[in-house]
Amino acid sequence: MAETFNPSPAMGEEVKPPQYPIESVDNALKLLLQFDERPRIRLTDAATYLGVASSTAHRLLAMLQYRGFVRQEADTRAYVPGPALTAIASAVTRQMDARARARPVLERLNAELRETVSLARLEGTSIHFIDSIESGQAVRVAQRTGITLPAHCSSSGKAALSQLSDDLLSVMYPQEDLPVITASTLSTRTELLRDLDIVRRRGYAISEEESEDGVTGVAVPVPTLGGGQYCLSVAVPIHRATKKLRDEIAGALTGAAEELHGYLA
Repeated sequence: MAETFNPSPAMGEEVKPPQYPIESVDNALKLLLQFDERPRIRLTDAATYLGVASSTAHRLLAMLQYRGFVRQEADTRAYVPGPALTAIASAVTRQMDARARARPVLERLNAELRETVSLARLEGTSIHFIDSIESGQAVRVAQRTGITLPAHCSSSGKAALSQLSDDLLSVMYPQEDLPVITASTLSTRTELLRDLDIVRRRGYAISEEESEDGVTGVAVPVPTLGGGQYCLSVAVPIHRATKKLRDEIAGALTGAAEELHGYLA
């Protein structure tokens, strides 16, 4: 029977309705989803669609406008997508483009190394896995597409953070203490900065059960032209993570990252 190390459910799985739904939030999201079918929404249309009073629809739209998700046209008084919504759409498009460009490289790495490979992007102090291909071996680390982890406790996160200056890292991590996920997680900013210095000199990052017990990760940053902090990583059950395999993985990832240089934004 296959044994799989799975840190959390992948995004894209069927989601059940929440036990305690918030109607106002649901209505606001329903309005945003309407932009998939129409270019603009009028107040009366919003009220009719939601089955609420015009005053209620106006309050919802006013809050969405305040947060930048919609803006109101001066001439028609209708609401259209705002800068926050278009920024999110642009970010999703960039991630989809990065995933499409890197997919052939991930497939080759997966076939060559026979371990779980991933593409991830740094988002603040978190690392988000954009794409992942699971190992076909009986004992393996589960694919990680859609998972987000604290950057300081994963090889992917540390590879991405290593591309930033210590001054910027001190701003990103203003507190000395860091959240602890496992007994091996780096628990202070000082430990993190020391580890990142090693990553820069060595050229790749390693995580030894720092985000999940029983899992070793190896990752390298992917140089980009657009400023995004991407990385390629391989996750391996710790009993297979010999020094020879880690070195082999690091070499394969370094070559793959050079191949993708300039293709991700």
